[in-house]
Amino acid sequence: MVIQRQAMMEPMLDACPSFRTAWDEFVEEWKCEPELPVYLALSELARHLIARLEAQDAATLSRAFAVVERWHLEGDDYVREAATSGLLDGLQNGNLHERTTPRQFEPLLPPATANAWRELTQARKAKRGPLEVSFLVVLTGLVVTFCAWLLWETAVRLTGG
Repeated sequence: MVIQRQAMMEPMLDACPSFRTAWDEFVEEWKCEPELPVYLALSELARHLIARLEAQDAATLSRAFAVVERWHLEGDDYVREAATSGLLDGLQNGNLHERTTPRQFEPLLPPATANAWRELTQARKAKRGPLEVSFLVVLTGLVVTFCAWLLWETAVRLTGG
């Protein structure tokens, strides 16, 4: 049976009952929408799983990642993409971690989820590389220009003209 968007959160709530309150509040907040913005809920789930990692709650994390594995293996296109771009991307966001790191999740990931994690990491590196290089080139140019201007100004002041 294929897991579809409307039903994807139920197995997660069974596996991670500590997320139920946050989910219920989310559903209440978005009840007027024709479809729930699941990606927003997955972002909140990422924060929750990071908190479970901080608490060293291995049992909950194991159950939660078993569900994520099912999303990757049994989910429709939306569910698979949401599991990766919605949840795993949030877990890899270093800004959400205070006392943990994204890498601490890696040993906990089942095979298909671990593969999606690696692909997401590689895609991020590929996207970031040229942008970082461009930024560094521009920054270097600005620093060189500033240093040249500073040398010129110093020379003008020293020569009095």
